[in-house]
Amino acid sequence: MVGPARFRFLNESHDLTGHDWDDPGREKLWRYNLHYFDDLNAKDAGSRATWHHNLLNRWIHDNPPGTGTGWEPYPTSIRIVNWIKWALGGNLLPREAVHSLAVQARWLSRRMEHHLLGNHLFSNAKALVFAGLFCDGSEAQAWLEQGLQVLTREIHEQILPDGGQFERSTLYHALALEDMLDLCNLSSVFESAIALRWRPTIALLREVTGPMRGWLAAMCHPDGEISYFNDAAKNIAPAPIELERYAARLGLHGRSAPGESLTHLAASGYVRVEWDGAVAILDVAPVGPDYLPGHAHADTLSFELSLFGQRVLVNSGTSCYGLSDERSRQRGTAAHNTVVVDAKDSSEVWAGFRVARRARPHGLQIARNGAILVRCSHDGYRRLRGKPEHLREWSCTPSALMVEDRLSGSFGRAQARFHLHPSVTLERGGIDSGNESRVQLKVPHGQSVGFSIAGGRLRTEESTWHPEFGRSEPSICLAVDFDSPTLRTMLNWDDPA
Repeated sequence: MVGPARFRFLNESHDLTGHDWDDPGREKLWRYNLHYFDDLNAKDAGSRATWHHNLLNRWIHDNPPGTGTGWEPYPTSIRIVNWIKWALGGNLLPREAVHSLAVQARWLSRRMEHHLLGNHLFSNAKALVFAGLFCDGSEAQAWLEQGLQVLTREIHEQILPDGGQFERSTLYHALALEDMLDLCNLSSVFESAIALRWRPTIALLREVTGPMRGWLAAMCHPDGEISYFNDAAKNIAPAPIELERYAARLGLHGRSAPGESLTHLAASGYVRVEWDGAVAILDVAPVGPDYLPGHAHADTLSFELSLFGQRVLVNSGTSCYGLSDERSRQRGTAAHNTVVVDAKDSSEVWAGFRVARRARPHGLQIARNGAILVRCSHDGYRRLRGKPEHLREWSCTPSALMVEDRLSGSFGRAQARFHLHPSVTLERGGIDSGNESRVQLKVPHGQSVGFSIAGGRLRTEESTWHPEFGRSEPSICLAVDFDSPTLRTMLNWDDPA
């Protein structure tokens, strides 16, 4: 909230005029944010207390029960939690807001998003637990019981044995971790109001935060921010360091640290290789749960790379939702550091949040033999006429990364794509012909990285990177057309040791 009636969400600023809380000229996700009331609990929120009181009363007046975007179950869930957090933080909810809060919880309890599942259903249940503990009476107790019952089931379903949230999005994992920490916080405040039979659920909440924090740490780059697999963007969920500080304030311990050189997140399907300042995060994962792939990208066997503490290779990120061509492009295989066959996506992403036939990884092998070797295949292109399969092998040493891509079956054309972080440049400024086999990359602190290929033709393309919603940064993609079924790509750099 940047003014009494002005808001900045998703890097777009607009005014709230009249009663227009549901302006069809705004993207739906922007309108969702308008109804969340996140700013009640944002940094320096106390300095905007008068704005917040006025906004609460205005929302109640302008949004009668059951009407408009704001009464959909998901924004209702986020708003309930934010209003209660604000009140528990020492602010006085107006009488009308207390009444509205009860109406919202009653409305939500009858409209849980069992049809959507995933993070939506979890948020619904969290909101009912908040409302059930904040309010008194038999109806509030019923909300609490309903919420805890769903949470008990969904924690087991949504949090994998390695600590990863099952949609395999670093963004939604961070949001899920914030939910867990909030619930741990709330349950410690209202401990005496929770029946004994729910104590195992409360204990489970605390127990899973350690593996979840460890998973998030393994999926971050040396700059402390998330990697970009599936739907991922910064500044939606709290930053990883903020989540870690929150856990520390709650007295939660037990976070596993990434391995010294190799971390295999086996249940979710990612591998982190870290060696003398080089960090590679490899995607050998399914696109998500079979029944809930809505936040999936066609990014199987992609990877991201940081060198000297700086990002070098990045996947597309996410700047928008909805049904636009740009949303489809960002989800497509060509926007990721992997191989495109016959101009098709490895998983058939469509309609904003849908996936048809999808790539399934298989044959994963991890070995140490001087280098760390990771080998995996996927079958996403077997639906094509020649039934090709993609096998990728990463060979990692302290000063080099070799990526070998092999295609079996028959295909018309194939291309490996390597997207440079916007801060990475080509030392010569570009590639003059289509027959180059080697270029030098320059990272911001001045180090050079060699990039060479064998078995293909290298060229550059203009591309974009999307670290946040509503943000697009120009970048370079190194596109390598296969000359044969096998392509080898080598990145090498000076060994810091």
